[in-house]
Amino acid sequence: MVTMADVARSAGVSVATVSHVLNDTRPVLPHTRQAVLDAVEELGYTPNTLARSLVTSRTRSIGLAVSAISNPYFTEILQGVEARALEHGYSLLIADPHDDPGHERKVVQLLHERRVDGMIVAPSADPRALLAYLGRHRVPAVLLDRVVDVPEGEAAPRLDQICAESTEPTARLVGHLAGLGHRRIGLVAGRPGLSTTRERITGYRHGLAAAGLPFDERLLVHGDSEAAGGERAASDLLSLAVPPTALVTANNAMTIGALRALRDRGLSVPGDLALCCFDDFAWADLFSPRLTAVAQPSRDLGAQAVRLLLERLAAPDRPARTVRLPCTFVHRTSCGCAERSGRPGHSPGPSGKAHAKAHERTLP
Repeated sequence: MVTMADVARSAGVSVATVSHVLNDTRPVLPHTRQAVLDAVEELGYTPNTLARSLVTSRTRSIGLAVSAISNPYFTEILQGVEARALEHGYSLLIADPHDDPGHERKVVQLLHERRVDGMIVAPSADPRALLAYLGRHRVPAVLLDRVVDVPEGEAAPRLDQICAESTEPTARLVGHLAGLGHRRIGLVAGRPGLSTTRERITGYRHGLAAAGLPFDERLLVHGDSEAAGGERAASDLLSLAVPPTALVTANNAMTIGALRALRDRGLSVPGDLALCCFDDFAWADLFSPRLTAVAQPSRDLGAQAVRLLLERLAAPDRPARTVRLPCTFVHRTSCGCAERSGRPGHSPGPSGKAHAKAHERTLP
């Protein structure tokens, strides 16, 4: 087996220099660094990560805990996390908490026992046990997609959070449908307790108010962020004595469920019901009609989560931050608008003007 000493002899440097190059623990002159890397390549040296972790107290691994990994939205987030982590020499350990608070707590403990350097977690609707564990063990972590109210006090964890904007983009969808003449606009909302659900309901109500439409609680049904729930919720809305003429679905899984409910009733989109959805996905442009949607910057969310975590590892005592990334309004035809020439239009914000930067808030 090739050793670090073999690499050092081949490169004409000390073992310490090889260690600094491989572990990035001290600046090394470019030509020396290249000589070491060339020797590593020529000899086929593979670093002993276990031994390195004993020396550095770091495993160069990140734990990622997100539910519904099969969901295209979280799959794209995973791709963003993995690409940025590998770019910085980190590997991933992935677990699915299943949006269950008890299982979430066990998953986080298991990742912690694997000695990951830090974690990226999409918290459940009841993250109290999660927050208590992270705080008690001082685990560097970033909360992803869903924001939570972190308790104050010395034992509270310093958690950075990152998510996409939800309120304003949802209001945009409602306003768009209202502008097309709809007066009964339904919402298939997500799982109760999630910040994304609360914010999209708030956006729904803001959109109604801005259009001069009353809020009717019968037109708001929870689909629990799943396809089956979305199908059930849409069916309930369609069973009303006076059903909605337009529908907003609050995530891609519930959009699929709503479309199933419409199909089962022999209803067409947008002929019988106009539809707009939160979450764009790869095949949304292939549906007939093509789905008008809010696209979240999913890969960028994953990449920025890694950035925040690495900055936290470098400076554990820095103030906690909450970062929000803008979404994009993708104008297609399920809303009832006529087909446009060329590709579907993309309008970044409610005013039609792009948000140049993410919104970042620093907490004390």
